[in-house]
Amino acid sequence: MASLLKASSNVFRSEKLPFLSRGKTRQAILPKRAAFRLVPVALSLSMSTGTVQSDQISNSPDTAIPIMVNSCTGKMGKAIIKAADSAGLHIVPVSFGADKESGQTVEMCGKEILVHGPSDRESILASVYQEYPSLVVIDFTVPDTVNDNAELYCKVGVPFVMGTTGGDRDRLYKTVEESKVYAVISPQMGKQVVAFLAAMEIMAEQFPGAFSGYSLQVMESHQAGKLDTSGTAKAVISCFQKLGVSFDKDQIQMIRDPKQQIEMVGVPEEHLSGHAFHLYHLSSPDQTVSFEFQHNVCGRSIYAEGTVDAVLFLAKKVKLKADKKIYNMIDVLREGNMR
Repeated sequence: MASLLKASSNVFRSEKLPFLSRGKTRQAILPKRAAFRLVPVALSLSMSTGTVQSDQISNSPDTAIPIMVNSCTGKMGKAIIKAADSAGLHIVPVSFGADKESGQTVEMCGKEILVHGPSDRESILASVYQEYPSLVVIDFTVPDTVNDNAELYCKVGVPFVMGTTGGDRDRLYKTVEESKVYAVISPQMGKQVVAFLAAMEIMAEQFPGAFSGYSLQVMESHQAGKLDTSGTAKAVISCFQKLGVSFDKDQIQMIRDPKQQIEMVGVPEEHLSGHAFHLYHLSSPDQTVSFEFQHNVCGRSIYAEGTVDAVLFLAKKVKLKADKKIYNMIDVLREGNMR
């Protein structure tokens, strides 16, 4: 896994992109692939996530935490299972999936995982939790199931890590708060991206209104199967709003078409099925100053590794009977015990 956080070395380059030009009607963001390159006064975070390295992991008994990975038939679920297995976590042979997946068996990392459909989920989860009292459930499902799944976990009383975006977030937090179940809830599990988000929040808190009058353009590109708007983009936009920028989240340019992703955004073809490219472009009222923030992720292992860290973090909080019950990935980062 490689990461890069830097300012552009071409700070004084005079290259002008169509949506940066003065005296013209502003065009849609990223009209051509070149727009995704570093431009003047740019902060870029790019990651290409590869195979988990086994020499970075501990297989000590302390990490043999039982986990249940729901939606294990999906690409994210499979990536988590691989990362968890490499980290020495114990993957229980049970998972919840869609009705059409009920009865399927997923073979991964030398294990056979039986997928159950929506029926009898409560009794099945209660049985698994009884057998594995230190169980942590991992949820990377779909937006429409966020609230129902959280209510199930809370009813049974099992701690969970939720990386699924969407759903009614207020209802989600209320459900967990009332149940007093331990949970890590975060729409972004990539540790380095979360650190960037934390930096944005600090800037917004300490310098409110610093970008008053500036205009903002936002582009986010994800695999075609991602149905909702990026939760990370929404979080970054909230920071810009605190910094004085007027922007409605409905203005986010979502790109899901593979052809546009290759030709306009510059996504490598091999990562069309799993990527997260974000671009935030700020322009001063007179168009003489511009700022650009960019973070690109290819693959899913950055999220899988972050999820494993979240599980280890949450299991520790449960064991210590911590007063606080609901956490996010910033809490995980602040703990400072990541692998």
